[in-house]
Amino acid sequence: MNMDKQGHILIVDDNEDILFALNLLLKPHFEKIRVTSDPLRIEHFITAYAPDEILLDMNFEGTSANDGSEGFYWLQRIKALDPEAVVIFITAYADMEKAVLAIKAGAADFIPKPWEKEKLLTTLTQAVRLRQSQREVSRLQQRVADLEGGMPTIVGECESMKSLLRTVDAISPTDANVLILGENGTGKDLIAERIHAASVRSQKPFVRIDMGSIPEMLFESELFGHEKGAFTDAKKQKIGRWEAASGGTLFLDEIGNLSLSMQAKVLTAIEKHTITRVGGSRPLEMDVRLVCATNANLSELVRQGLFRQDLLYRINTIELQLPPLRERGEDVLLLADCFLRQYAQKYGKRMPMLSDAAKRKLMAHDWPGNVRELRHTIERALILNSSNTITLANWTPKSSMSSVTDDTLNLETLERQAIEQALAQARGNISRAAQLLGITRFALYRKMGKLNL
Repeated sequence: MNMDKQGHILIVDDNEDILFALNLLLKPHFEKIRVTSDPLRIEHFITAYAPDEILLDMNFEGTSANDGSEGFYWLQRIKALDPEAVVIFITAYADMEKAVLAIKAGAADFIPKPWEKEKLLTTLTQAVRLRQSQREVSRLQQRVADLEGGMPTIVGECESMKSLLRTVDAISPTDANVLILGENGTGKDLIAERIHAASVRSQKPFVRIDMGSIPEMLFESELFGHEKGAFTDAKKQKIGRWEAASGGTLFLDEIGNLSLSMQAKVLTAIEKHTITRVGGSRPLEMDVRLVCATNANLSELVRQGLFRQDLLYRINTIELQLPPLRERGEDVLLLADCFLRQYAQKYGKRMPMLSDAAKRKLMAHDWPGNVRELRHTIERALILNSSNTITLANWTPKSSMSSVTDDTLNLETLERQAIEQALAQARGNISRAAQLLGITRFALYRKMGKLNL
């Protein structure tokens, strides 16, 4: 059992045999693999999947040239969406001149077809580490900036946000467990960091765990650590996240995604204030403040038998509900200006103004992705803008999704459309989307994996 698989990889190639072969080769070595033969879906995958690296073909069907121009075009599009994206070209028409051009254009590396297995794995592993290092540096820089400023800045002038922040400031000095509820992208992590920064534990660790991203087989090791020799590949002792947070705050994000067996283990740790490393026999006392967050309706999951009621009682001493962006009025424009200022400084550009038409568009949109979607929209608009005014003339909101129609009878297409529409209607809540589709949450996860959603 390989306990150390890391990295999300997106493979873009119009040859289905290549996609199959790469998926088969890479799956045992990396955490998640997504493949697509359609480069038009790259933006979807970058937004929804956040790959650590993109393996990109340089030549696609429908073009007569084999000069890699298609690959260079899509590289530019990827960099516009994510300037720090790690892109590795693959091509059957390799030469030194093209490799040099690829690196100059912003590619991280260049791999010829047919590839050498070991060289390919080494290149991809190094690229994953590069991307994760970049993200860790960005996270630490933001954390330092937050600490220097006293606590994370949360922009909001609407009454619901003011009321929420008054409650946050009142509960932060206590040691009460807090449950933060809200749709994806509303800023639950920022609220958790603010609670920690204003607490007596502020000089101790703040440790975040995305509970939905931990495979069940890795759960105990990731959360509680393991002893040397506890399982294959356990070559040394590992401190778990719970232990790393001792004395500080432990933020369990997306706790609604936990299976019942995982919930039982978390409940035991909370009740006993102890953890035991995998392969260990001695309980270790832990002093942590627990802050949890989810976009799920936990009370409904309790009624469905999918979430333990005793665990819900333990984690929601204080319950906070973040309003969705569509209910925050002109906070949309305040946030847009804030993001414009941030990204203008980041990319060394003069800060443009939003036109009146752009402001109307931003206010009219319902923002299913909330603040995260707004941030992405503003960053992309600023990168592509070349004037002193942003008009958003070519912006197509993501919620402009066609409904399922009878234009096609292809089962895979109909299934994809139904899942996308259910997710949009449920605003990203997996449990609610599964309920709308009449299937279990786990069946929905399997179908999303199959369809690369």
